[in-house]
Amino acid sequence: MAGEPASLPAWQTLTEEQSRRWTEVLDHVAAALPSGVVSVVIDGGSAHAAVVADRLADALHAGGRPCARLTGHTPPASTGQPPLDARYRLEAGDNRRTEGTPDTVTVADGSGWLARPPSGRWDVVVWLRTPPVGPGANGGRGAGCDIVVDLHDPTWPVIRHLSDRLAPQDRWYLSESRAFFATRAATWDTKFGDDLPAYAAAVNEADLPVGGVVVDIGCGTGRALPALRDAVGPYGVVIGLDLTPQMLTAARAHAGRAAADLLLGDARNLPLADASVDAVFAAGLLTHLPDSEAGLRELARITRPGGRLVLFHPSGRAALAARHGRPLRPDEPLAEAPLRRSTGLTGWHLNRYDDPPHRFFATATRRNA
Repeated sequence: MAGEPASLPAWQTLTEEQSRRWTEVLDHVAAALPSGVVSVVIDGGSAHAAVVADRLADALHAGGRPCARLTGHTPPASTGQPPLDARYRLEAGDNRRTEGTPDTVTVADGSGWLARPPSGRWDVVVWLRTPPVGPGANGGRGAGCDIVVDLHDPTWPVIRHLSDRLAPQDRWYLSESRAFFATRAATWDTKFGDDLPAYAAAVNEADLPVGGVVVDIGCGTGRALPALRDAVGPYGVVIGLDLTPQMLTAARAHAGRAAADLLLGDARNLPLADASVDAVFAAGLLTHLPDSEAGLRELARITRPGGRLVLFHPSGRAALAARHGRPLRPDEPLAEAPLRRSTGLTGWHLNRYDDPPHRFFATATRRNA
């Protein structure tokens, strides 16, 4: 029907690359589950949940973890006993996998099961984020869930949140960040091309040193590179660095016009020498890093004393939060008090903080060691 999300493709119809992407996501989820008896429910307001639950059960079995796969949309009526005890598993004889051991993972799907957790709670809640399918739909935001998987493209799942209590972000950050941006690189400028004047204005306002070395960390498709070239002049050095190869491919046109070098690299471990740049431009970077303080410390490492840090986004924090359907929190990395604290702890002095609706703009100076 029109307006319904695309169905999940069968395994055999996926390309080799798409199959690897699904396997990687399922392996991340399976590895994050605690040891011992664990109950997992998968929801998201669409029929995708049952298919993903089946695939997770298959991944668990392939990894040697016993799995009880509960099927159907509604748990049994409450009888005062946990619905997942041995008696219930015997009653659920038509389910596909119902063995029980001290290390069994029980997997259910759907809002019916979500509302009726075993023993009072689910150990892990997985939310599938899909496009809105009707007026007022929120698209499956998954606030408060342990794991959020983006399924806007059913052939290309991406983990967008995995609770720290289950797994440190370092285990999944690299693969999931690259996967998220890889499929968006080719259309990024088409979707956000109107932001180019805002980038140019931010670079112009940053007062970067003529003839200096400036690096755009997380450069994406390179929208800031021409403006950075104009700022440092013909004798300066402009570098664009990004985590995602597809983004760097898309950045070649902007880089060519700006006579800029492009580097593949992780902002948490930059392939640049200590105190080797005069200025760092970072658009939308900090909120994508697992540890914003560690990221700021790495940016400080490569910047000469007195050098400049420019943090930018073409939407203000409040506008961006509203676009993504989430509340604006005072403890976010780019909120003024946390940012002033984190820059101060990592070798920077925050000079300016500006957060109107139309953009976010902050500058800091690298302190002497």
